[in-house]
Amino acid sequence: MQDKTQTPEIPEKHSENAELGSADAASESNDAMQTARDSMPSLEESLRVAELKAAEHHDAWLRAKAEAENVRRRAQDDITKASRFAAEKFASAMLPVKDSLEAALAVENQTLEKLREGVELTLRQLVSAFEGSGLQEEDPVGQKFDPNRHQAITTVESEHEPNTVVTVLQKGYLLHDRVIRPALVIVAKSGRA
Repeated sequence: MQDKTQTPEIPEKHSENAELGSADAASESNDAMQTARDSMPSLEESLRVAELKAAEHHDAWLRAKAEAENVRRRAQDDITKASRFAAEKFASAMLPVKDSLEAALAVENQTLEKLREGVELTLRQLVSAFEGSGLQEEDPVGQKFDPNRHQAITTVESEHEPNTVVTVLQKGYLLHDRVIRPALVIVAKSGRA
């Protein structure tokens, strides 16, 4: 009679399958690792690729730096030329004024009327040249005194409102609203002492 409490024996076939299964799993794992190693680039190749990219970026940076330097140099040249030739338009407008003055001096026997006509014509040419260059005359009689545009020489008692320009001794000039020469003025002060 057999004892029923004994454990049945596992056939050797199953045990062989288990060993084969674990060997297959290890082999598959090794194959997967080998495939991963094959698909991953080597350190040397990664370094070579990184060095190529770094060289590309360095070259692009050098080119951008050179281009920026060229733009800066061209802009500086343009500024130099602009400042050197800024007065060209004004100088061209002044040449007819000079020609008129020389023509007036060249005439031997001038009458006072002809001289006056010539001076008036020359003054119109000069005013036209000023206007063409953006130079404006500042004649502030009757305006409020503005220390940014006027230079007060003195104050006088006047029936005008205090701090008003009463007399202009010398006209001022503005170039595109920038004061070139302030107007020399006399300003009204309060009549009360």
